[in-house]
Amino acid sequence: MNGFLALEDGAVFRGQSVGADGIAFGEAVFTTAMTGYQEVVTDPSYAEQVVCFTAPMVGNYGVARWRSESIHTHARAVVMREARGPDWTDWLADHELVALSGIDTRSLVLHLRQAGAMRAAAVSGEASVDAVLEQVRAQPLMAGRSLAAEVSTPEPYVFSDAGAVDLAVVDYGCKLSILNRLAWKGAAVTVYPHDADADELARYDGVLLSNGPGDPEPLQAQVKAIEELLGRTSVLGICLGHQLLALATGHRTFKLPFGHRGANHPVVDRATGRVLVTSQNHGFAVAPSEEREATHVSLYDGTVEGLDYPRLRARSVQFHPEAGPGPHDAWQILDRFVEEVSLAQAA
Repeated sequence: MNGFLALEDGAVFRGQSVGADGIAFGEAVFTTAMTGYQEVVTDPSYAEQVVCFTAPMVGNYGVARWRSESIHTHARAVVMREARGPDWTDWLADHELVALSGIDTRSLVLHLRQAGAMRAAAVSGEASVDAVLEQVRAQPLMAGRSLAAEVSTPEPYVFSDAGAVDLAVVDYGCKLSILNRLAWKGAAVTVYPHDADADELARYDGVLLSNGPGDPEPLQAQVKAIEELLGRTSVLGICLGHQLLALATGHRTFKLPFGHRGANHPVVDRATGRVLVTSQNHGFAVAPSEEREATHVSLYDGTVEGLDYPRLRARSVQFHPEAGPGPHDAWQILDRFVEEVSLAQAA
């Protein structure tokens, strides 16, 4: 079955449907990761996005239940140069994801790099391009959108009940690999909704502010809760959690032209000069800063990739130290967080 991708500026890219029938609306973005396609579409941070894979072939090593980052898919649609099957394409159809193969992804990515991420629709089947474009332009912009409530757990739950330390994870769209990494390092983990109360969180030995989708600026209640939490327990923020900690401590966030999405993003640790190759997925960032607390910086554009506030017992990173998927350069950040919280409790 034929299909096409329509961008809000009128650009149209044609291909073949290899997933579910229908029309899926979202923000057109691309990821440069060469692997991890199943992890990408199940990552809550990709909510409301049409994801273009830059790898020339996608699906060539199949699928496995344990690779998923959540129990649901979150990307609205998938766009590929060549989809390999049948495991991957059957999985896409079973999960009711619109997916297109045969798209000129090189041209698409160059277009998005030049014009920026934009509203789009992936169409499987026959449809009027003009009518679809009219619907695309009626969709909300990503800037100003608060999406954490749509992907967060509605109620607290215990992920791991055994460990040397008790950690709370605030779920703004948390990946399973983060929870698994904390549990593997010996932490008992309880997951809380995005609107968790600071007094409740302060009872724990440490709190992790998770990744998630959307614009951080509308999350004013969450920023307020972080302000009330700081200094009362150890805090680590990841991705959206990093951005919220930044807002809570006086930094500024903004929307990137086409985001940082991939598994090969270089980040420099200012203290040591060491460069970490990191996994990233975000469309918003913390503005460049020369303040001492800005510990890590993107070598692509100078945006703040890490913050550290020793007196507040808080730190954060924009990238994904759990690396699901991606290189393991930053694993130590999560590991060290658990170890330091454990040592503080033993002291």
